[in-house]
Amino acid sequence: MSEPMGPRRPLPRSVYVRRRIVVVVIAIVVIGLLIWAFAPKGGTPTAAATNETPGTDSTGGATASGPGDSATGADGPECDPSRIAITANTDKTEYQAGEAVQMTLTLTNNSSADCIIAAGTDQQSFIITSPSADGDETYWTSTDCQTDAQPQNVTLKPGIPVPTPALAWDRHRSIAGDCDPAVIEARPVVGGGGASFDLTVKLGDLTSTKHRFYLY
Repeated sequence: MSEPMGPRRPLPRSVYVRRRIVVVVIAIVVIGLLIWAFAPKGGTPTAAATNETPGTDSTGGATASGPGDSATGADGPECDPSRIAITANTDKTEYQAGEAVQMTLTLTNNSSADCIIAAGTDQQSFIITSPSADGDETYWTSTDCQTDAQPQNVTLKPGIPVPTPALAWDRHRSIAGDCDPAVIEARPVVGGGGASFDLTVKLGDLTSTKHRFYLY
């Protein structure tokens, strides 16, 4: 029968120090491996990685430009005026007594790329004249009594005409600064008997050719 073991002698202090160092080193290695395993790869995501491109929203649609937006914004560069055609139009060429004249201006981009143009009512002017022996006489101008003119940027695609909403002329003369509705209505209507009139439209520095129509 073996003899009982006596009490163990404590290990040297250097042994405990080495064990603690080993434990700390192992812990550092484990933490480093965890950080490496869960860290994102490839750095910061780019627009391509998120399936978005500059100038589009998260659904992939183009961001629209609105009043006051830069002309070189998301919709494309500013239109070159020399590549934009502006046309004056009326809904008829002949109008019977009592019929109002419905007018539009149409813009066509004759370049090969989309562009944007300032085409709000603050840029538009409709002018109606009639030829006479002394030259063209102006009967009506849309800006004489215009109120609440609004800016608006419009995107023009190549070769696709873009008309503005129709504007009506009730055949009364306009006088700049004399805009009381009752006074205007009291003026006699112009035209009759097949008299010829011309519509010219302006948009900023662009001016259309004359469009002829007749009033009966």
